[in-house]
Amino acid sequence: MAWDIVLTSSSLQNRLFLLTRWRLAGIFASVVGLVCTLAGFILYHTIAHTGLAALDRELESVASTLHDSLEPSLDYPNRVKPDAQKILPSLCTDGIGCLTRTVASKSHSTSIFDQSNYYLRLLNNSGSLVAVAGFHPTGLPILLEQDTWQILQDRDGRRYRQISLSLHPNQNLLWGYIQVGRSLEDFDRSLAYLRLILLAGIPIGIIAIGASAWWFSGVTIQPIYSSYLKMRQFTADAAHELRTPIATIQATMENKSQIEPWSEQEIENALTTIERQNNRLSRLVEDLLLLSRMENPAKTLHKQQALVMKLSSCNLNELVSDVVEGFSILKIAATLKLTADIRVRQALYAIGDEEHLGRLISNLVSNAMQYTPPGGRVTLVLDRHEHYAIIQVVDTGIGIASEHQARIFDRFYRVNSDRSRQSGGTGLGLAIAQAIVQAHHGSIQVQSELGRGSTFTVRLPLN
Repeated sequence: MAWDIVLTSSSLQNRLFLLTRWRLAGIFASVVGLVCTLAGFILYHTIAHTGLAALDRELESVASTLHDSLEPSLDYPNRVKPDAQKILPSLCTDGIGCLTRTVASKSHSTSIFDQSNYYLRLLNNSGSLVAVAGFHPTGLPILLEQDTWQILQDRDGRRYRQISLSLHPNQNLLWGYIQVGRSLEDFDRSLAYLRLILLAGIPIGIIAIGASAWWFSGVTIQPIYSSYLKMRQFTADAAHELRTPIATIQATMENKSQIEPWSEQEIENALTTIERQNNRLSRLVEDLLLLSRMENPAKTLHKQQALVMKLSSCNLNELVSDVVEGFSILKIAATLKLTADIRVRQALYAIGDEEHLGRLISNLVSNAMQYTPPGGRVTLVLDRHEHYAIIQVVDTGIGIASEHQARIFDRFYRVNSDRSRQSGGTGLGLAIAQAIVQAHHGSIQVQSELGRGSTFTVRLPLN
């Protein structure tokens, strides 16, 4: 039942982070997609407006030139003088009949009027067609409107841009109107191509952005998710470790409270048990605080809680000898052969905190002694390789299986779940050792084989 609850909780948390990833990717893709769509809309209308404005300027220039050139060649009523033919050789003055005739060849085009793109109409003041010139589209309506600019469509749906200007040969009397227009087919084709690019490109871009957002949100959320898993595992392990001494104290008090009166021996035993478990709790809390301060020195909330590293030049030869001497007087050392093997003639010095370096070596030696059976050997080696001091703890203990070696430095990790607890350890010794090594810019590795022992190797930069 408990395992099912753990699995259910883990599954819910996985779905929560997956949902968060989807939300991040969706929000990012939506915002960027909206920006791209808006940018595409603005781009399209900007190009359309700019292109049409350029066509209008060109059309207005041509119309103004034709207006000024043809206006002196007009006569009343609704007559066009022969001089107009010199300006526009293709000018047809037969009114509506001109629309049924073949347009003059392109060889007659002049420098001011490209007849393959433009058409010209002369209308009287009542809107009737008087003359035409240039290219004339089929089925284009003849309209006389107040607006100077118009957009017209022929029978096939092709659009034309047209400008209308009034004609006053005698200045005061209105003769009629000149209408000059050109086809928008090339312009519309360019806009259609641009629309196709935007309509196809924006969705493809949004899909690509969505995929990138999914990947990016995964990369972003992965450290958070990993930290969360570590925090959850750490909380569970810490609660499990704290529960054992607390449960022992509680059981002791409950058992003794049922016996009245207490004898002096029972009181002494109860106090001894409580003291032992209290010491274990104290060591566990101290170890946790030490790990927290060493792993996150910049994130400590209060300066008084920050870890103070008393850096100095540490004599590693003396440190190794002191650790071996200190362990030699312990009871457990009587069943083992603990020796120091200093392989350098000159003293090795490293910049660091002597207290922490001593604890590093002590944790490794203590770990080796705990898991080495009686009659075994534990050797503390000090050597040098280039600019590094090499500290090795070699034992002939039970060894560590290869599948456990990658996690041996994790907090509370045990190859056998009750092994460290039975030996009185907190399960944090190797984690603290690794944190101390990293704080001193060194490295730590383990090599082990089941039944043949283990070798922990520490590399520390020399002074």
